Amino acid sequence: MQNSDAMALSAALLAAAGDLTQRIHEGVVARGFADLRPAHGFAFVRLAPGGASVTELAAHLGVTKQAASQLVDEVVRKGYAERRPHPGDARARLVVLTERGRACTRAAEEAAAEVVEGWAELLGERELHVLRDVLTRIAPYGPVRPAW
Repeated sequence: MQNSDAMALSAALLAAAGDLTQRIHEGVVARGFADLRPAHGFAFVRLAPGGASVTELAAHLGVTKQAASQLVDEVVRKGYAERRPHPGDARARLVVLTERGRACTRAAEEAAAEVVEGWAELLGERELHVLRDVLTRIAPYGPVRPAW
């Protein structure tokens, strides 16, 4: 592959990811969660399954513990998450989504589904499945994090 082809592919993937992020964010805002930024959504991805410590969240987001702590302070203050005792580490706190945080996550899932429906209309179901399978082979485990 020529360098120019590699750059064109890289640019297309980054543009698709940026567009997807923006459109999910717009869908979340339209569903009543206007006080969040896309970075919050990337944090919610890690918190949704069962919570995380600030250290685990920092590693997931690729930021310092201080930056993750500030983000946690913000989402706790806004009512999207709460701190609980960590079941496996008496020194740590577990950050978990509240019902408001889970509702926001559901709103993001709905917005993502709308975007993907548009892709299905453009590509067709078969090509969309091929795209998913190929991207999953390229990056099977993420990470899903913001590009600051």
